[in-house]
Amino acid sequence: MKVDRLKNKVVVITGAAMGQGAEEALLFASEGAKVVAGDVAMDALKQTVDNINSLYPDSAIGVKLDVSNGDDWDALVKAAVEKFGKITSLVNNAGIGTKGIWWEETDYTLFKKIIDVNLWGQFRGIQAVVPEMRKVGGGSIVCVSSMASLIGVGFNAYAPSKGGVNSMSRTASVTLGKEHIRVNTLIPGTIETPMTSAMFDKPEILQHCIDQTSLGYLGKPEDIAFGALYLISDESKFVTGAELVIDGGQRYKG
Repeated sequence: MKVDRLKNKVVVITGAAMGQGAEEALLFASEGAKVVAGDVAMDALKQTVDNINSLYPDSAIGVKLDVSNGDDWDALVKAAVEKFGKITSLVNNAGIGTKGIWWEETDYTLFKKIIDVNLWGQFRGIQAVVPEMRKVGGGSIVCVSSMASLIGVGFNAYAPSKGGVNSMSRTASVTLGKEHIRVNTLIPGTIETPMTSAMFDKPEILQHCIDQTSLGYLGKPEDIAFGALYLISDESKFVTGAELVIDGGQRYKG
């Protein structure tokens, strides 16, 4: 039975070409949402959007989006409103890692790149969509962080970028709450996605990651997508400023 938990929602999802973002886009469309999928990987994004529309006709559009580029954000908002008439929700999912570069080898250029995408990109996204949410009387924003923001999994540029996301979400929830715009943080543990796949080339690294969880297995993109679904849906209408950790217990063993 179709539930339509996101009926009448128009959701912007960043980093939607692959992994968690693509899984969220498909799940949200299956629950009745209209999806505005943004990414820089246009070929993969087209495949994701075409797949969604083959299953749920006219449910999604794909828009080129470098989240660190303000002009791209303005163009995405314009495309979303022209196609679907409004924006009610945002999942700030896009992010990049350091590809194994630790603190001693990190220079300003790399540090700034990580911050620009992982933190500034989410901040700029909130700036872009809030005016449209005001027009419809409120909305829901989910900022995707990382377990690296909670525990010491490695000293590099990635961890502080995600710690900043947690702080940004909390303060945004206070500022925007009076306008009925909810802001929550989603904190994944180690999830099997294209971004993390390079970590698992060596069996010993894969096993180490598994051993860090209490459950004894890694998360899948759909595990994160279901958490995002709850936070975007009206089922969480009294939830804001929260940090939803989906990590298989990694924060206690990591």
